Amino acid sequence: MVVLKISNLTVAYPERIALQNVSFEMKNPALLAVIGPNGAGKTTLLKTMLGLIKPISGTVEILGMNPFKEGAKVRRIIGYVPQRERIDPTMPVLVKDVVLMGRTPKLPLGAWFRTIDLEAAKEALSLVGMENYWDEPYIHLSGGQQQRVLIARALASNPKLLLLDEPFAGVDLTSRSLILDVIRHKVKEGVGAIVVSHNPEPASIADLVLLLNVEVMAFGSKDDVLKPELIQSVYGMPVILGLPNLSGDDHV
Repeated sequence: MVVLKISNLTVAYPERIALQNVSFEMKNPALLAVIGPNGAGKTTLLKTMLGLIKPISGTVEILGMNPFKEGAKVRRIIGYVPQRERIDPTMPVLVKDVVLMGRTPKLPLGAWFRTIDLEAAKEALSLVGMENYWDEPYIHLSGGQQQRVLIARALASNPKLLLLDEPFAGVDLTSRSLILDVIRHKVKEGVGAIVVSHNPEPASIADLVLLLNVEVMAFGSKDDVLKPELIQSVYGMPVILGLPNLSGDDHV
């Protein structure tokens, strides 16, 4: 079954068109990098896939399901990591509380967390190298550690598809490398992964690349898409492409 198929998708806000006639397909589990400048519609694309924003026209299919008609089912098979969340520092939230949020869609109505949920959360934390922080306050962690916990939350649900919005922004070298390794590992296990970035560099390690600027500017393998003249035409400036920038500077 095709992991993801988007056909002729158009999404609009009152003041502007966010996505126009967008079409692409992920036939098998793969790492897809969605790149484009700020305002290109990348986050809107993810939210539409989640069924949180309804399009004007077009269709979205995730493992054969329609997120606008089967939203609850779709969200149960998706692990979503939004752009960095700010948790109220006055809230006594522990790392385990954050990760266990990923298990909530799996719970029977009115049930409390079960042994299977605790085990899944601990395993997810272990994957991102944060297993020793189970009882630590979330706000005491560094930015990179917080991002790893948010990814563990997404992994705890045992998703079929991972959606990650700017997962490398503002995180340290160790966390960037570890996050990338985890994503690759999950793809090898048969989980599709979509990484959104305004910086084109992460595309150099992806299986598929979608160059987006409201419309699809290019889609295909990195060799087909990461052409200097094409990238420059979208970003409006020369961009040097190579291995992902591991300095923590995510500005193009």
